[in-house]
Amino acid sequence: MNDIVLDAPSPLAVASDFARARESILTISHLTVSFDGFKAVDDLSMTIEENELRVVIGPNGAGKTTLLDMICGKTRPTAGSIRFRGEELTRLSEYHIVRRGVGRKFQNPSIYEDLTVSENLEISIPQARGVWGSVFFRKTKAIRERIERVAEEVMLADHLRMKSGKLSHGQKQWLEIGMLLMQDPQLLLLDEPVAGLSPREREQTAILLKKIAAGKSLVVIEHDMDFVRSIANKVTVLHQGRLLSEGTVDEVQADPRVVEVYLGH
Repeated sequence: MNDIVLDAPSPLAVASDFARARESILTISHLTVSFDGFKAVDDLSMTIEENELRVVIGPNGAGKTTLLDMICGKTRPTAGSIRFRGEELTRLSEYHIVRRGVGRKFQNPSIYEDLTVSENLEISIPQARGVWGSVFFRKTKAIRERIERVAEEVMLADHLRMKSGKLSHGQKQWLEIGMLLMQDPQLLLLDEPVAGLSPREREQTAILLKKIAAGKSLVVIEHDMDFVRSIANKVTVLHQGRLLSEGTVDEVQADPRVVEVYLGH
């Protein structure tokens, strides 16, 4: 299989992007991916700051999930750059990107329902993974305290011994976020974390994400504009794979282009 050759931006664009990268945890420059000639993401550039909670919105097919796929290494871009704390991610495997400090949560919870909440959190620790990890890993006092601390943070401290399959849908979402936190990522990518949640669970999730953002950066895909308003530092609007608008919630909601292609429907 031939290696993917990425298009090279101009020297001026590279210098500008490098300057931004020194100030940001994630710098995306001129990112493009094509599937059989269709550009799912088209020349997209954006930056995420340290401890920022960025929400990405847009109509179906706008390229939102594809963007997360490229950041985490699931999909390789056709052109462009993704730099995490100055390091290029586009040629790294998903496993190595996770080890660099990027965690991904998909829309549907991916947990082990036959295991307890505590066991799900435990096996999320990087040292406990793999054949040799499972053989030599020992649950020390520090590990137990870490599990309890994360369970408390994701509102599951009273459910540590419960089989995860018995949790509500919202609690399963929180558990998967907790499993990410056990890996200690510095950037979390969350795809529709409140889909299917009750109004009360949405409120609790908003509190949780804002608490996490006090020490980490988050990129959240979401459609619920009330939820977006309650959490976002900044909103990025995508349309047909391109950046349509960016700013505060009030700014993007007042943008006629956003109203026409997204909010008006």
